[in-house]
Amino acid sequence: MKKDLLKLLDLSQEDILEILNLADQMKYELKNGIKHKVLKGKTLAMIFSKSSTRTRVSFETGMYQLGGQALFLSHNDLQIGRGEPVEDTARVLSRYVDGIMIRTFAQEEVETLASRASIPVINGLTDFAHPCQILADLMTVREYHSALEGVKVAWIGDGNNVCNSLIVGALKCGMKMSVATPKGYEPHADILAFAKEYPEFSLVNDPAEAAETADVLVTDVWASMGQEDEAQKRIRDFAGFQINEKIMSIAHEKAIVLHCLPAHRDEEISAGVFEKYADPIFDEAENRLHAQKAVMALLMGK
Repeated sequence: MKKDLLKLLDLSQEDILEILNLADQMKYELKNGIKHKVLKGKTLAMIFSKSSTRTRVSFETGMYQLGGQALFLSHNDLQIGRGEPVEDTARVLSRYVDGIMIRTFAQEEVETLASRASIPVINGLTDFAHPCQILADLMTVREYHSALEGVKVAWIGDGNNVCNSLIVGALKCGMKMSVATPKGYEPHADILAFAKEYPEFSLVNDPAEAAETADVLVTDVWASMGQEDEAQKRIRDFAGFQINEKIMSIAHEKAIVLHCLPAHRDEEISAGVFEKYADPIFDEAENRLHAQKAVMALLMGK
């Protein structure tokens, strides 16, 4: 595996499967009381420019379970929040800790941090990509469908960072991928250029077309962090792009639903569908812990 986890575009199928296989092993062993302290004595610096529940708790808990410790560093508490160049922050932290996780806005900030850091850097989320979330999603799909190859996943909603990473992860792992967004809300141009090489990918403006015979349906909030001022406009623009009972009737009868959370019930997903598929959704949330432990062990371990 590469030195960092910045975006799934950087990884091969073999890299992704290596992470997923180790995550499966770690989850099984944790459930059976087997503990591994592969990061004993090591420290992860966690830089947060965006608020978080799952990212903070799963990384912090994961480091503890692996024998290390995590430091929560708010963007406002660091000199980086007062104008220190990210390059300097990278070089300073490289002398104190063994890895950096950063959750921020610009992908460029993560790439720059990694370019100057001599230790592994993990992208905990940017406006462009959310690789850790998709590793957990792929892990969950394998748990419910026993494979990734040939499984059809349908994304319904905003072509955001989660959608960007899901397209890459799904296609690299041999899945079929259909994305339905309103016009003007398509995934990033770089992601569409990547997906164009895969005949298993389609981009449409009709949720029903995307959902037809899908094995997995995925969505996210219509207004992500930083887009709150667009919320009312987005509610209007995304009318009809809800995963609900009608959409589920078009999907495969054994389909599951995933949502990275938090969920806005009766906006991007109906309350009834959310509760019906709560098991895979919260398994997906739990799998953030196991997938990220695998990433940290591979990047920061011996």
